[in-house]
Amino acid sequence: MNADRREMTDTCLIVSGGPTDRKFAAEFVKNRKYPYVIAVDAGLAVCEELGLVPDLAVGDFDTFGLERMEELRKKEGWATDVHKPEKDETDTDLAVRSALRAGFHTAHVLGATGGRLDHELSNIHLMRAAKDAGLFMEIYDAKNRIFLLTPDDEEYSVFLKDRIYGKYVSFLPLTETVLGITLDGFKYPLHNKDISILEDPSLCVSNEIPGERAKITFRKGILICVESRD
Repeated sequence: MNADRREMTDTCLIVSGGPTDRKFAAEFVKNRKYPYVIAVDAGLAVCEELGLVPDLAVGDFDTFGLERMEELRKKEGWATDVHKPEKDETDTDLAVRSALRAGFHTAHVLGATGGRLDHELSNIHLMRAAKDAGLFMEIYDAKNRIFLLTPDDEEYSVFLKDRIYGKYVSFLPLTETVLGITLDGFKYPLHNKDISILEDPSLCVSNEIPGERAKITFRKGILICVESRD
């Protein structure tokens, strides 16, 4: 399931403007080769520290600084998509749109969590719009991998113990209800269980995989999947 140690031919990297653990980020990109890197405002500082040259810089640059961005652009030659701070989209939203226009089907996103909660929640909900448009987003930080699951996501419904991001696997409803959840091979199994944001949203939090593999199936709805470690 993870794409470690191979070239990401159809996957781009989005370095968002939220706080990013530099040690984690350096390790994350070390064994991954992306054909396209998008830096989002303050994400340029992360790219600069990691020695990543972006293909595109997106945002209003109210954090990184427009003049500093232009100086780097002239030196390194990447493209820019500059917007005014007064806009309807977040900078990460603009980056996702750029990834779609560039024809990518998957995006790994750094710097989308750990800062302002409004932006973090917006980024999680942004995964739904991206997925509907044809882009599968995976948000990574030092402790978590976050992505969305629908009933037909067979590629991502099987979890291998030696490949998941951490010890714990959690499923949270993004839609109001998720119907018919069956968990096979998990420490806490379920069979054909419906869950709801309104009644039992935490039922599928902090599950584990005691054996080599586990699988989830469900009939209807969208789940937020979080693979995490302490």
